[in-house]
Formats: sequence, C-alpha cells, structure tokens
Amino acid sequence: MPDKRRHRGPDPEDERLFAPGAWPDLRAATGDLCWLLNRGYAVPSAVELVGNRYSLARRQRLAVARCACSDEALLLRQRRRADPHALRDQELWLDGYNVVIGAEAALSGGIILRGRDGCCRDLANIYARYREVEETAVALRLIGELTAAWAVRRCRWWLDRPVSNSGRFKKALLDAATGAGWNWDVELVFNPDKVLAQSDQIVATSDSVILDRSRRWLNLIGLLIEKRVPQARVVDLCPLQSAENDSC
Repeated sequence: MPDKRRHRGPDPEDERLFAPGAWPDLRAATGDLCWLLNRGYAVPSAVELVGNRYSLARRQRLAVARCACSDEALLLRQRRRADPHALRDQELWLDGYNVVIGAEAALSGGIILRGRDGCCRDLANIYARYREVEETAVALRLIGELTAAWAVRRCRWWLDRPVSNSGRFKKALLDAATGAGWNWDVELVFNPDKVLAQSDQIVATSDSVILDRSRRWLNLIGLLIEKRVPQARVVDLCPLQSAENDSC
C-alpha cells in the first residue's frame, strides 16, 4: 500500500499512550530497563520483561527502548557530546533520514522523546521508503538556518541508498541548499551507520548505534526544538532515579 501520509504527526493512540498520566510508569520502566542493561541483559528480552511488568503497549515499549541506556553508554555519550560552538568552520555530518524525520515529527506534533542521555528521538519509522511530507521544506530550512548560525563550514548529508526515493530526496536537499546559499553535500551509501560511526567529524544523529561508536556527536533535534520549535511535544522519559553521572 503506498504511503499517503501528509504529515509525520502522532499515531492515533499517542494521545492516550503518552498522556502525562502515563509518564511515571514510562519513566520507571526506562529506569528498570537501564538497570537490566547494566547487568548484561539483551535488549529484546529486557524490553519484554519491563514491558510486561508495566503492561506497556507496543509503542510505549519502543519509546522505553529508545530512551534507555547503560551507565557505561551514558558516560561515553556524555564525553563525546559536542557543543554547537565546536562547529565553527567545521564540517557537520548528518544522519540524513534520522535528522530530517525527527525535525518533521517535531514540526507536525509527533511525539519527541528525551532519553536518559539527553538526546531527542522520534517514534517514526520509514522502513524501505521515504516520502516527503508538508513539513519537509520547513524542516530543511530550519536545519539550514541553524547550522548557518553556527558557522558550519559544510553540511554533509548521508542517506541510505536502499531506501526508495533517496535519489529524489538528494535532489530536494541540494535544491534547498542552492536556493539558500548553504554549502551542502549529499552522499548515497548502502550503510550510513557504518560511515558515520567511523567518522572523525561531528555527527548529527540520535541513533544509539552511532552514538556508542562515533567520536563526537550533536543533539541536533534537541537543539532545533530548543531554538526553533518550542511547541514540539516532548516527552521526557529520563528515569526518576538515575545514575550519579546522569545528564537528566
């Protein structure tokens, strides 16, 4: 069935699943999952255990899984987190679909999660196909304006070649950059995660796999929300009781 969505907004059940009344259990579940990860539990089995304990729905389990991390991962991410001031006259490498979908979701009222590591993440998935939505052009403009304000020398976008419409989206990125005078490059590769994880450049992403391996990373979606999209629906799932060095 073709994707006919016009927005990257909330799921019909999100109003109930992520209502303020659900936050205490979601935060407690995130804390329990962090505890299990510290003790070597595999993520799938740990999420199932925690989800069953708190009777969480599928999307709630996904949210908890995206917001939890072990103490070790937390400390590594904190040490490698970059400040926007570090971007002056530097390159910024962007996890393309991860960044733009997060921005689209924030602009269209989708749920944005703030996890234990302070990183902001969405709940959207594109699987094998990406389709631009009504918020796409605005998302690109805001990203371009923000990175220009930080005096980024060049933004280098990385897109998944196997995702359908990647070639079309590459053109949209380059057209937006040309029209605004931004220095953007776009690369289509089969595995952007591997490229970004091995890069010496600052990487904009919320993907935990990349965060745990990259040398420096930027919470671009969190900064975008703070500076340009204050109306975004942010649900903070930082555990109520965290490790001593927790960023929450």
